[in-house]
Amino acid sequence: MTVDVRTFGCRLNVYESEVIREHAQAAALTNTIIFNTCAVTKEAERQARQAIRKARRENPQARIIVTGCSAQIHPDTYAAMDEVNLVIGNDEKMKAQSYQLTTADTEKARVNDIMSVTETAAHLVSAFDGHTRAFIQVQNGCNHRCTFCIIPFGRGNSRSVPVAEVVRQIQHVVAMGTKEVVITGVDVSSYGEDLPGRPTLGQLCRRILAQVPALPRLRLSSIDAVEVDDDLYRLLAEEPRLMPHLHVSLQAGDDLILKRMKRRHTRRDAIAFCDKVRQLRPDVVFGADIIAGFPTETDAMFSQTEKLIEEAGLTYLHVFPYSEREGTPAARMPQVEPAVRKERAARLRAIGDAQERKFYQQCIGKHVQVLVEQDGMGRTEQFAPVRCESVAAGGVVAMQLQALQGQHLVGVIP
Repeated sequence: MTVDVRTFGCRLNVYESEVIREHAQAAALTNTIIFNTCAVTKEAERQARQAIRKARRENPQARIIVTGCSAQIHPDTYAAMDEVNLVIGNDEKMKAQSYQLTTADTEKARVNDIMSVTETAAHLVSAFDGHTRAFIQVQNGCNHRCTFCIIPFGRGNSRSVPVAEVVRQIQHVVAMGTKEVVITGVDVSSYGEDLPGRPTLGQLCRRILAQVPALPRLRLSSIDAVEVDDDLYRLLAEEPRLMPHLHVSLQAGDDLILKRMKRRHTRRDAIAFCDKVRQLRPDVVFGADIIAGFPTETDAMFSQTEKLIEEAGLTYLHVFPYSEREGTPAARMPQVEPAVRKERAARLRAIGDAQERKFYQQCIGKHVQVLVEQDGMGRTEQFAPVRCESVAAGGVVAMQLQALQGQHLVGVIP
């Protein structure tokens, strides 16, 4: 084993893990396991610690490095683990010199004040290991302070990568054969607020599509509906290379809960956004993040969230039970019983499964473009999973969807 990077959490971590891998390989590290952790929930952190202990048991001679949001927020916890050799903060993990280790190094934790970081540099990634699409970071951090969220303390304040640097990196990965680029960040909808001229996310996407004509598909990761700008709306209506698949940060469907979360949209705003985009792009499909069992959530409030899924026409749901994060305002609010949170999350996931299946059934017989990935699987423009055996990975292929088998559609070349 040379370098094994194990990723937890979001798409931004997937991108950053590729940067970490290249830095570690360039530093000629050997017999090293690097954990890029997540801090969104207690369960994500528990899983990371469990994986670290297992890795040590299976690799007693390996060097184990821990980084990511959980390491940034709780460096002492990981530094105290006998299994861990080094803890690196979220800012340090993106710097090549952090992996230039010597036997003289005795410092176990290298974690700075993330709130002091004011810039996010572009990092050219030469390959995305195991992925046929590329995740490109355009922004990091968040200026908002939702009452449930610990991530700003792991990522710092919002900061954007300049437009020209984003375009340069996308040109680089497309030249290597990438067919789909996913724009990612912590709060990508706030892109450009800290840059000269304050370019918007829509303006960034317009520049990408204009200056990288060889890019077949551009996809957005999670967005905040209240921050979508006019340029992005126009692109959704006019640009087929911008994929008709939007994952929206909704979190709840009850106005009082949204207010207690310190979200900036109402229930009506969420429905109006989906309706507007659907008018501009009738083939669009929506995903959403939803928290079940937020503090003070009653059965009636939860019912509002259940109803919103149908009213807004949501298809892909990312559901998780509320998890207390020490230091956040929500952790001090009256809590919903853990068993109730778990039961509500299960109900939402069941609704989500039904919504996905209904959408997949509607896809049967349609002609679509599929980005073929590894192991005979691919994704449509709307991110529906398609089994497409005997088709080479790495290309965008015209297919007809013939059937639904289990959790995926079956596609054939017409």
